[in-house]
Amino acid sequence: MHKLIFILFLLTITVVNGQRDLLAKNYFDQGEYEKALALYTKLYEKTKRFDYFKAMIATHQQLEEYQEAEKLLGKKLISQKVSPQLYVELGYNYSLQKKDSLARINYTKAMGYIETNPMYAFSIGETFEKYSLLEQAVATYELSMEINPDRDFNYQLASLYGEQGKLEKMFTSYLDLMKKNLAYRSIAERNFSLYVTEDPLNEANILLKKAVLQKLQESPNVLYNELLSWLFIQQKDYKKAFAQEKAIYRRMGDGDLSGLIDLAFITITDKNYENATDIVTYLIENATTPQAKIEGFQHLLKIELETAEKKNYSKIEKHYENLLDEFGRGKETYKLQIDYNYFLAFQFNKKENAISNLKTLSKEPLSVYQEARVKMQLADILVYDEKFNQALIYYSQIQKKVTGDLLAQEARFKVAQTSYYKGDFEWAQVQLDVLKKSASQLIANDAMQLSLVIRDNTLEDSTQTALKLYARADLLTLQKKETEAITILQDILENHKGEKIEDETLLKMGELYEVKGEFKKAETAYLKLIQFYNEDILADDAHYHLAKLYETKLDQPEKAKQYYEQIIFNFADSIYFVEARKKYRILRGDEIE
Repeated sequence: MHKLIFILFLLTITVVNGQRDLLAKNYFDQGEYEKALALYTKLYEKTKRFDYFKAMIATHQQLEEYQEAEKLLGKKLISQKVSPQLYVELGYNYSLQKKDSLARINYTKAMGYIETNPMYAFSIGETFEKYSLLEQAVATYELSMEINPDRDFNYQLASLYGEQGKLEKMFTSYLDLMKKNLAYRSIAERNFSLYVTEDPLNEANILLKKAVLQKLQESPNVLYNELLSWLFIQQKDYKKAFAQEKAIYRRMGDGDLSGLIDLAFITITDKNYENATDIVTYLIENATTPQAKIEGFQHLLKIELETAEKKNYSKIEKHYENLLDEFGRGKETYKLQIDYNYFLAFQFNKKENAISNLKTLSKEPLSVYQEARVKMQLADILVYDEKFNQALIYYSQIQKKVTGDLLAQEARFKVAQTSYYKGDFEWAQVQLDVLKKSASQLIANDAMQLSLVIRDNTLEDSTQTALKLYARADLLTLQKKETEAITILQDILENHKGEKIEDETLLKMGELYEVKGEFKKAETAYLKLIQFYNEDILADDAHYHLAKLYETKLDQPEKAKQYYEQIIFNFADSIYFVEARKKYRILRGDEIE
């Protein structure tokens, strides 16, 4: 019983001290230093905890009570068990009083303890770092490693060298760390990226390359090839990165193509199709399974499509057919077939062929998810072909087949979108209200955006005439019939002046003019939106589109800077805020980290 009472007593004290600790920190953060000091003093007297002692020192210093801090530190330093980092604290206390010579004396005293016991280096170095005394912190860690080579402070030194601008030493320290423990690689690359740029003549790029090559000569290790590949990727020198990845693949000899696959994705994403073609061709030649070969050919055909003219589409169609003849038209090639039928429907204008192919594929013994993905593609083509009711049947089937999956939510959104295209706004809104709570942020955002268009434009107009026209223009945009879509949007602007839908119409018109390459007309549309609807929800979209237009198409960087700046100052909650700030700084000539 007595033991239980004692435990409860200790728990009560711990809780009370914890509350006082939080309160003291809060007082300190709020600048109420007298109250903080009173609490820290009581806490230290009760517990003798070292962190409370240091908090008392820091609070005295905030109150400019340097003599009191010095007395406390002096008493602590003459006790039987000395903590050498307190000499750093005492030195810093002198530096606050501009007594630099006394500060240096105490810093030297602290470092003197390392010669007798290198184990002190961590606490002393950490205290130097706390006060941004970088030179002393570096000297502390270097001295400890010199006295005892088993001590490893490369992690601390690498960061400090970076802060000092000693890039060569920083790179070498990180390389030594990675050689001992590969877990440091991601940390190192993240820090390297603060200094390395796309420019191969940048000082950091040159120094990193030199450091890695030196290590490679001293001790051939695939790690160094991987780091060279990483550097070349940052420089967008994909040919050199490819050479390194091939060397890694050959040296490892385990058939692992993951590095080359990653490089292929990077080059394709960056639209560097010449190098991408070489990399994917190499992947196909070294693929160990039919599935890997099929995926390689998929990428090759996507690259071919990105660079082909319409007159070459028959040739691409033949390439797809030859591959399907070789690898079959079953579940093993279902992704290839989805790509092929997308090409037929949306690019080669052979919708009926695509619909027929996908219906046949859906009858193969596919997995539930594969069948859902095939039917999604089929339904998308039916919408494109304005066969809305058939499409809705397939979207509904998908929702039942993969209930709870993100694919089911995507299908629900497409039900709403299809209903919107056909003018059934009420049913579309019902679906969108559910999707606003979607687990997928992208789907939730799309649902919110379409919901706003419908809701805003059905309240004022009971006949929904303008909204039906706008939905028709949206569908024509999907069908890549930009000229017809613009004609309908012009009709809205002429016959529905002052209605809520006017701002959406101007924004879409600007976007379509950009697609058509009519940039001056796009500029006019965005300027009108800003002039008449600058307080509405689409104002930031108009500013961003206009700024980007001036920057990338109309060669008017000063005007671009002006509109990016307006987003920064007037639309702080905009989704474009971060990008606008970055673009503005670049146009202003700032260095961007």
